[in-house]
Amino acid sequence: MTSRGAGTAFSRKNYRLSTEPEKSKVTGIVNSRLLNDYLHRIFTNADGNQPAAAYRKHLTFQNLQEHLDRLLAEENGSEDGQDQVVEGRLGPSVVVLDHTSGFEGLLLVDDDLLGVIGHSNFGSIRATTCVYKGKWIYEVLISSQGLMQIGWCTLNCRFNQEEGVGDTPDSYAYDGNRVRKWNVTTTNYGKSWAAGDIVSCLIDLDEGTIAFCLNGISLGTAFDNITRGAGMAYFPAISLSFKESVAFNFGSRPLRYPLVEGYHPLQDPPVADLVKARKLLGYLKNVIHIGIDVTEGKLVEKDTSMWQLQGEPTVLITLAHIFNYFSPLMCKVYLVEDVLMTFLLSILERGGAVEAHPLIQQLLDLMWLLMEEYEVHECLKQLLMSLLRAYRFSPIIPDLGLQIHYLRLTIAVLKHEKSRKYLLSNVLFDVLRSVVFFYIKSPLRVEEAGLQELIPTTWWPNRFTKEGKESKEVKEESAEERLRRRAYERGCQRLKKRIEVVEGLQVQILKLLLNNKDRGGGEASRYIFLNKFRKFLQENASNRGNLTVLCPPEYMVCFLHRLIATLRFFWDGHKAKTPAALSSEEAYVPPQLFYNGKVDYFDLQRLGGLLSHLKKTLKDDLAAKANVLIDPAELQAVTMDDLDEDEESATSAAQSQRPSATLAIGGALARPGWLSSPTLGRANRFLSTAAVSLMNPRRPLGTLEKIKVRTLSVEQRTEEDIEGSHGNEGLLLGRPPEEPDQPITENSLLEVLDGIVMMYNLSVHQQLGKMVGVSDDVNEYAMALKDTEEKISRCPKRRRDIHEELLKSQKVFSEKLNHLSRRLAWINVTIYSKEKMQDIYWLLRVCIRTIEHGDRTGSLFAFMPEFYLSVAMNSYSALKNYFSPVNSMEELPGYEETLMRLAAILAKHFADSRIVGTDIRDSLMQALASYVCYPHSLRAVERIPEEQRISMMKNLLAPYEQRPWAQTNWILVRLWRGCGFGYRYTRLPHLLKTKPEDASLPSLQKPCPSTLLQRHMADLLRSDRDLAPSFLNSVLNQLNWAFSEFIGMIQEIQQAAERLERNFVDSRQLKVCATCFDLSVSLLRVLEMTVTLAPEIFLDWNRPSSELLLRRLAQVSSFSRVRVTAERNLFDRVVNLRLPGLESVDHYPILVAVTGILVRLLVDTDVQG
Repeated sequence: MTSRGAGTAFSRKNYRLSTEPEKSKVTGIVNSRLLNDYLHRIFTNADGNQPAAAYRKHLTFQNLQEHLDRLLAEENGSEDGQDQVVEGRLGPSVVVLDHTSGFEGLLLVDDDLLGVIGHSNFGSIRATTCVYKGKWIYEVLISSQGLMQIGWCTLNCRFNQEEGVGDTPDSYAYDGNRVRKWNVTTTNYGKSWAAGDIVSCLIDLDEGTIAFCLNGISLGTAFDNITRGAGMAYFPAISLSFKESVAFNFGSRPLRYPLVEGYHPLQDPPVADLVKARKLLGYLKNVIHIGIDVTEGKLVEKDTSMWQLQGEPTVLITLAHIFNYFSPLMCKVYLVEDVLMTFLLSILERGGAVEAHPLIQQLLDLMWLLMEEYEVHECLKQLLMSLLRAYRFSPIIPDLGLQIHYLRLTIAVLKHEKSRKYLLSNVLFDVLRSVVFFYIKSPLRVEEAGLQELIPTTWWPNRFTKEGKESKEVKEESAEERLRRRAYERGCQRLKKRIEVVEGLQVQILKLLLNNKDRGGGEASRYIFLNKFRKFLQENASNRGNLTVLCPPEYMVCFLHRLIATLRFFWDGHKAKTPAALSSEEAYVPPQLFYNGKVDYFDLQRLGGLLSHLKKTLKDDLAAKANVLIDPAELQAVTMDDLDEDEESATSAAQSQRPSATLAIGGALARPGWLSSPTLGRANRFLSTAAVSLMNPRRPLGTLEKIKVRTLSVEQRTEEDIEGSHGNEGLLLGRPPEEPDQPITENSLLEVLDGIVMMYNLSVHQQLGKMVGVSDDVNEYAMALKDTEEKISRCPKRRRDIHEELLKSQKVFSEKLNHLSRRLAWINVTIYSKEKMQDIYWLLRVCIRTIEHGDRTGSLFAFMPEFYLSVAMNSYSALKNYFSPVNSMEELPGYEETLMRLAAILAKHFADSRIVGTDIRDSLMQALASYVCYPHSLRAVERIPEEQRISMMKNLLAPYEQRPWAQTNWILVRLWRGCGFGYRYTRLPHLLKTKPEDASLPSLQKPCPSTLLQRHMADLLRSDRDLAPSFLNSVLNQLNWAFSEFIGMIQEIQQAAERLERNFVDSRQLKVCATCFDLSVSLLRVLEMTVTLAPEIFLDWNRPSSELLLRRLAQVSSFSRVRVTAERNLFDRVVNLRLPGLESVDHYPILVAVTGILVRLLVDTDVQG
């Protein structure tokens, strides 16, 4: 047996035996008598008994192999019958999904032919093996909780895109999404399933019944008297809708819930190999347990937990014999999961920290020493796959014990340096979806998760009125309600402590992966992780429309928080060693990362447009400010032909290096990435596209040396390329003069930080908004319960029938609220806790500092990716809207200053000429519009430097033509609302009696005018004689257009309403009509604002434009007034129709706006006269 890997090396002379006791004391090689006793103690018979010394064969290393062969052959008679066909089953012994003929629709099937994802409306697929007699079982691992029908079908069943398993005769299915069973007709059955559940499908062909279990709990018999007889055989089958995914276990792995008596998996377990592996494991345990005292010449029992090899030749040779048989078995997935993983988990069951169990590290050392390299690679891969699957599909119990158990073993394996580096390089991101390790799934069924015991008392806030608005009256809590709330909060704290244990273990895993001190035997783990992490981000950024490849957003949220915790741990650790560096509280991404090409941003949009365009137009600025020269070869490779060629070559290279996955239409296309297998698909088409990359060569730099930039793929980067050395600044190459010459932190951590910001932009923000829905449901049910209780109190005693129905409703609402409040507790702890809020707040501050530093670089600011601005805006929105009322943003440290700095960014960059993207400019404008709607954020705008405020107002007063003016006008209106004539309302007076909209909408906030910004506006209009006429003429032009469009539309609406044959109006037309009306009103309010703040623009005849502006203003005011106030006119008739969608169209809003203009003109004319 050749020794490979790290460990103590032994030459052949070490294997020579000696019978000289004194020599054994020196070398550790034992005499033949002691060796014989030792080998007999290690290799016991099957019954565990040893024959008497006089009758047992003398054992040496020369005859040990023969003895071992005989022991392994004992009680292994089942091996001969293993390949025989079991009665009642037809088909291959290895059961997989039939991807050649047994499917309907478009389905993506995993490489192992066990995982499947729907890629069409309702695709169906069956297995390759059927059963016609006996009792059989298989398991389905649910990866998504959507529409699926799982069960059995016969060969005669014909499916299509509308009908699947259970929709035809002789097919039977369970649907946990709709909680029903299907066999042509459908009835209620079972429980709802969730992602992470396991469904067991059982068929008893002797009794003619089909049943299902969910996570090992029987759901009862679903069907009886199923069709049996000649020609009737049943295949496992599934039908699933688009992007739903599952994985099957027919018996290739140990069944998770096999405790159903008399039922057999469709695929036979490898019984002979199992017996052999368990025997060999027993021998291995004996080696660990029994030691040799060479000095005393006897065998001793050892503490197994602290066992070490310590270079003993006798023990090593004994282990080599065991591993000679054990190693090939450990390449088989069933044996790894059933034997090896079970043994390793048992080591950790003794409790204590993972570090207290060095035996696992010793065993991994043995594996690398005594197994062939390909064997240990396959064994580690299968072990991590089994751990990941076990973690993902473990049921949630109150103490999260199962999840903790599997995470502890994962940590123990990853603590082994050589194993960790192999897994990082080849498995964790390439074969596994290791992000699953950082996810804590939310329980859909709180009863099974044990939340009733953990949170016995439920509570929900009662601060909402019937309309859903937050109540203005602060009602005192009753004593009973206070006790309930406190009991609920104590339960939430108990839950939080248990979840924090899991989160701590997940952070430990990331700390191991980000270790940069383990340089023994190659590159440190952190730099391997960085390259894999960047490819993971690229995959999710480049496939935004391909849902099968994207990492689910719920996983991203958990991964983001664990990564932030780990990053800040290493960042502050570096600060402790290097006092001159920045702390994590001051973290930011320096601007040179965006243009020096050291970090690949794939095809993500930059603030200044496409990267190829920026490289051409700003190459002189790069050379002058950052000493960076663009390689001419890069500038030439920007045509579409070059792009296509690069894509095709990258795709062909990827396909040649990876096995193609199976697409169940007969072709060989990419398999999906996020199956429950859980394995990863091939590299996506956009991987390593050189045309949008700016990667650099790495070499030492002179003080003012120009750096020539060229493409370098992520895989080619080394530690020196990232951290730099000998004058090479690594990622910080090309520092602009505006950037302080101060150490920030380790360069590698800067790239991790950049990746965290990108992750938030990709899907985290979307998921944070989605999970708020549970809190909304609690509020709705709480209002319904409160309303029902009020009705019960008012119900007359003689109406018992009504009283009973109300009591039933009260019970339903109470049960639902009990369920939702416990589920909300889980979500608040895992997603909306104070610690998670602080993470998002920290990320917001990182983005603000990064934008501020980038802004100082002048034209080079255009290289910054758009997502930094997006994350700054979205993270603030999340803090304001998603985390309250659980946690308040006002309590965060430095909240006022952060609000002001973000306000300064919005005020400066919404009209920044360096930003060319239409979408990001619109987002900035909308964020600023929302900012001025709320008193807190508006005051932050007022606190920014005066120069920036004046610049912002000047940009807002630019002519409306050729730019999105509606948002600008909305901002000006919000600054005025509360000061105009009859303009102090929150909702229009004629709408007060109707059902209110969402009270959190910016448009429904109380008026909060800004007299400071109004004063700036007045000063600008007075002082700049060109600004006022150009701005006002553009406003008047848009008002003419908007009101004319509105009048034209209400004419069409009136005509359509009067036609007898078609008495309805298109809802889209109504919406456009209402929008034109609202625009007209807001434009009139801006004119009123201008007339009030700077009347001399219209009334000072020394101004050349005053007369024209006054005439136009009078015309448009008169036109609007006449159209609206004429008796029984068109406007009246449309308003009286009360059409849905035209609620805001009324006389009041437009007449008070016109009146406000006329009154101000009259007052100011009189004053001036």
